[in-house]
Amino acid sequence: MTTFVDRVVLHMQAGDGGHGCVSIHREKFKPFGGPDGGNGGHGGSVSLVVDAQVTTLLDFHFRPHLKAENGKGGAGSNRDGANGRDLVIKVPNGTVVQSLDGEVLADLVGVGTTFEAARGGRGGRGNASLANARRKAPGFAELGEPGDRLDVVLELKSVADVGLVGFPSAGKSSLISVISAAKPKIADYPFTTLVPNLGVVRVDNHTFTVADVPGLIPGAASGKGLGLEFLRHVERCAVLVHVIDTATLEPGRDPLADIDAIESELSQYGGLADRPRLVALNKVDVPDGKDLADIVRPDLEARGLRVFDISTATREGLRELTYAMAELVDQGRRAAPPAEPTRVVIRPKAVDDAGFTIEAEPDGSYTVRGSRPERWVKQTNFDNDEAVGYLADRLARLGVEEKLAKAGAQAGDLVRIGDREFDWQPTLYAGVDFVPGNRGTDVRFEDKPNRPSASDRLAARKARRVRPEDEIEAAPAAEADAE
Repeated sequence: MTTFVDRVVLHMQAGDGGHGCVSIHREKFKPFGGPDGGNGGHGGSVSLVVDAQVTTLLDFHFRPHLKAENGKGGAGSNRDGANGRDLVIKVPNGTVVQSLDGEVLADLVGVGTTFEAARGGRGGRGNASLANARRKAPGFAELGEPGDRLDVVLELKSVADVGLVGFPSAGKSSLISVISAAKPKIADYPFTTLVPNLGVVRVDNHTFTVADVPGLIPGAASGKGLGLEFLRHVERCAVLVHVIDTATLEPGRDPLADIDAIESELSQYGGLADRPRLVALNKVDVPDGKDLADIVRPDLEARGLRVFDISTATREGLRELTYAMAELVDQGRRAAPPAEPTRVVIRPKAVDDAGFTIEAEPDGSYTVRGSRPERWVKQTNFDNDEAVGYLADRLARLGVEEKLAKAGAQAGDLVRIGDREFDWQPTLYAGVDFVPGNRGTDVRFEDKPNRPSASDRLAARKARRVRPEDEIEAAPAAEADAE
């Protein structure tokens, strides 16, 4: 059964905003007391936070779909809907958040570090909030905005100061078990360690963490053995320690060849060339191992490596090795640049920034892009003519109508805003002066009594797949046939 997972794909969904309410206050002797529809609540967001008690991504392996709570809808008597609860996901220290195409979105290092991955949708305003001096009793309300949907890859990279690397059964697990309180599985067969183990080592007034990485073999950087899955756990290590088995009986194995093979894999993986190295010649309590260690020591020192003879069975040489680890870790910490304080950069908008752009498409249509127009479209109920008229007024005040005309748009051209398509009718939608009418209606639609709703027109257009000018040309021919 899987007990350690360091890479998962999460499907996160923030909560949708609640719909605003359409309500008119009514009581005895006050048949029309004005609008009192409340606002919808905001949807909950999805956030990732580093927790010291979490060490694996195992929970998300079995539960990859996460969703925050939706906001509640508004109600009459000016009652606003409740906000949806945020979903806080606890992840291990060292978790990297990536998009599906490999872009790094966040690197979560340090307990308490938080990243908001998916933001909840805004709640729609009720008709009480939409009322003004001209529109005293709106017959519509805004819809709740959908929450963000995001698929991410969580990848765990252990945060350790020292990484132990070497062939399987070299004694890495035994070493970490005797210099720290970690209790990894130890056995006399290869690949006993299937997951990285972390241990905390204290030397005088120095404290640092050591990672025991599963054994590497030639070809690990290309996917052989377990190396490809766990090489990422040495990326953050400031010091690498080669643990070499001097008593191995495998043919073709010797300390120099083992180090060359491991260094080749580290070089192919990349990004580790600048890390200081130490060499721990393990199992010198065995006579043959001690003799081999004495033979290869001059060659290793000639390469500029610091070599230590150790035995995890008799504890020989461990004190000198741990002091050398602490020295290099301390040097690395002093050489690290100081953490820069968080700075808030404020970039004011340009004077001529309208907040949207208009792009002419090759097929003759136009696409309006911008956070406000796209949000307004999402919050509009297109089955309500008054809501559609209100959207037209907002777009006109923003300058969308004017820029569409300057871009060359003609009546009947297809205009896209977000996931909606419209037949642009400037004579109908460009007016910015609201004329009161019955609730839920707009007088600008009354000159065409048989005009279908916006959603019906969109459905009919998609079914016909013809342009408006084709409809105009086809109309006289149809009348002639009827005569």
